[in-house]
Amino acid sequence: MRRNHAGDYANTLDMTDIVSGWTEPVAVLNKSRLHTHNGIKTIRARLPFALRGVDSDNGSEFINAHLLAYCKAESIKFTRGRPNNKNDNCHVEQKNFTHVRKTVGYGRFEGRQSVALLNAYYDRYRLFANFFLPSTKLQEKHRQTTPGTHFGRVTKRYDKPKTPFQRLLCDPSLTFEEKEKLQAQFLTLNPAALKRDMISLLDQIEAAALPYARPK
Repeated sequence: MRRNHAGDYANTLDMTDIVSGWTEPVAVLNKSRLHTHNGIKTIRARLPFALRGVDSDNGSEFINAHLLAYCKAESIKFTRGRPNNKNDNCHVEQKNFTHVRKTVGYGRFEGRQSVALLNAYYDRYRLFANFFLPSTKLQEKHRQTTPGTHFGRVTKRYDKPKTPFQRLLCDPSLTFEEKEKLQAQFLTLNPAALKRDMISLLDQIEAAALPYARPK
């Protein structure tokens, strides 16, 4: 059993659209600038809408001259979260848990074969999640504090559950052609077949994962 995280191991690059919740995960061989940059280009190519901005965390895989030059050349607005403020990227952090850790687990993956296996799973999962898994979005949050105390009650109101696909169809910023393409893709999908493929791939992923051990 491995007791540390020395050396290269696969990472998942996850990008989430705040408006619709559309999420795209892709596995990369390591956190180098090259693989991170290629992962972003892979995700951009399969997004159903134009990539207009990137808001990253403060890791060196994102904060470098290569990614900045790429964003400038492609007219993509590049911003980043504040140091030591993880909640600045709370939308993608949530998906990192529900779409990545909760599905493929916390095991360590090494080598190109593991990356290919993870990406085969993500190729199915991204379709299943974006087209068939509805979620709610917070609309309002009110806190009512009891007079004379620090105690209070928080009331939240959510919208009706919708899939990212449904939210995009209601988004006025998407063109008619983009929405038609999305609808055509939806009609080709079989959620039961996707689920069967995902279960089979998860068995292979579980077998390929090395034991996870937190560094001392």
